[in-house]
Amino acid sequence: MDEVEVVVAHSERATLRVGDVFLKVDGDQARIHTEVEAMDLAPVPTPKVLWRKPPVLAIAAVPGTALGRLGEPSTASPAAWAAAGAAVRALHDAPLPPWPGGSGRSLDDLAADLDRECAWLLTNGVLPADLVTRNRRIAEAALRPWTPVFAHGDLQITHVFVDGDEVTGIIDWSEAGQGDALFDLAILTLGHEERLGEVLDGYGTDVDRDVIRAWWSLRSLLVIRWLSEHGFDPTAPGCEVDVLRSRMCGRAGP
Repeated sequence: MDEVEVVVAHSERATLRVGDVFLKVDGDQARIHTEVEAMDLAPVPTPKVLWRKPPVLAIAAVPGTALGRLGEPSTASPAAWAAAGAAVRALHDAPLPPWPGGSGRSLDDLAADLDRECAWLLTNGVLPADLVTRNRRIAEAALRPWTPVFAHGDLQITHVFVDGDEVTGIIDWSEAGQGDALFDLAILTLGHEERLGEVLDGYGTDVDRDVIRAWWSLRSLLVIRWLSEHGFDPTAPGCEVDVLRSRMCGRAGP
């Protein structure tokens, strides 16, 4: 009998793996509905839905291995990263889904979130004031109007699977919707900034790299409290706090 592996578990949801089947348990059925609908509409490889019985969604494992992991060097080839960029471009060129998405929050909401999280970081002495202040200043460049695209909304490198130089699957679509294209590109390259050029080679169009860097800062500032409260460590090497520190050296970046 296959063992049950806990892939991720916290107070909002849990994902279990049994052999080649993933069981996603989520008390918010709206997220499950979004995931199923997004996988059906996305013009890129996605997991096969095996069955759905609330609060559980069963999906098949996709072939290949994750593009990488936050905090660890990626062994994927430059061509694989470029293929990921091309897959993201295909998604962004697809017709918009008929619902908003996580990165599609209003600019006012994002600004309020940034104010709140920076205040929490400073009030509780979680990070040095100069680190928060500089990254907040950088992050503000992301708070600008954008043209919505079909966005994944949580395009971490662990959610993109490759076999050699080919993308074999993109998983975890619960945050998909209408969002900012540069948010997806930023999350894909978060903590792997040296791979941004390869991703953009595959993406195939000019983008504002300063806005991508702004999303690196904004995303990291916004999630540190949530990660800390849900059993994750944003201070681990190469993770969110290191992403913020990398902005302190004053270099332009990739």
